[in-house]
Amino acid sequence: MIYLIGSVVLSSWLTLSFKWIERFRIPTLQAIVVNYFVCVLTGSIVQGRFPLSASTFQEGWAPWALVMGFSFIVSFNIIGFTAQRMGVAVASVANKLSLVVPFVFSIYLYQESVTALKVVGVVIALVSVILTSMPKRGTDGGKSTVQAHLLWLPFILFVASGLIDTMIKFVETRYLQTENQNAFLISAFLVAGLFGLIYMLTAIATGKMKWDPRSLWAGLIIGIPNYFSIWCLVKVLKQYSGNSTAIIPVNNMGIVLFSTIVAMLLFREKLSQINWLGILLAVIAIAMIAFG
Repeated sequence: MIYLIGSVVLSSWLTLSFKWIERFRIPTLQAIVVNYFVCVLTGSIVQGRFPLSASTFQEGWAPWALVMGFSFIVSFNIIGFTAQRMGVAVASVANKLSLVVPFVFSIYLYQESVTALKVVGVVIALVSVILTSMPKRGTDGGKSTVQAHLLWLPFILFVASGLIDTMIKFVETRYLQTENQNAFLISAFLVAGLFGLIYMLTAIATGKMKWDPRSLWAGLIIGIPNYFSIWCLVKVLKQYSGNSTAIIPVNNMGIVLFSTIVAMLLFREKLSQINWLGILLAVIAIAMIAFG
C-alpha cells in the first residue's frame, strides 16, 4: 500500500510542478532536461553506484529503455504544455485515464480477466476525457478561453501516457527483477536526458533559447519525485503481479483526484460544470474498471 500511495502523491506533484514552473517563468524544456539527469543521479544513489556498463546494452530490456527514454521526454513536454495551457485537471485526467491503453493490452497479452463492468468503465473513461478537456467559456461572446487546436493536446497525452504505462508493465513482466529494476529505470532516464540535452543545446546554439540557471533548481525539485514515482509504480505492479487491470486504474484514480484538489487549493483553478461532470465520470469509470 505504501508504494501505491507514493506513486499517487509523487505523480501528482509532477503535473502540479509545471504550473509552479510557469508561475516563475522558468523554461519548461530546460527544467525537464535537468530533471532526467537528476533522476539518473537519484537512482545511482539508491543503487549505491552507477549501475550501467558496456554489458548493459546486451540486456534484453535495453531496446525498451531506449524507446521509453524517448517517450519520457516527449510525453513530459506534452504534460507540461497541457498543464500550463489547459490546466492541471485537464492534464491529470488525460494523462491518467490513459489506463485504457494498458488495460486493453493487459487483457490481450496477459489474459487478465475482463467483465462487462470493466468494458463499460472503459467507454465512460473515454467520454470523461472529452468532457474534462472542454475549455471554459469566456466573457467575449461565449468564445472558448482555449484555442481550438489545443484540444488535441489531451488526446495526444492520452495515447502517449497509455503506451508508456503499457511498456512499463510489459518490461516489468518480461525482464525486470529486484536486482535489475534500478538499472532499467536509470537507462531510460539517461536516454530521455540525452535526447532532451541534444535538442536544448541545439536551440541555445542557434539562438532560439537562452539558458536560465533557475532550471537547475527546478529540475532538482521535479527530478527526485519523478524517479521515485516510476520506482513506486514498478514496485506496486510487481507486488500485485497479474492484477494490473485493477492496480493501474486505482493508482490513476488517486492521481486524478489528488492533483485536481491540490490545483484548486494552490492555483485557484476553476472548472466548468462540464469539466466537473467529466471528472465525476472519470472517478466512476476508474472505480468500475478497478472493481469490475
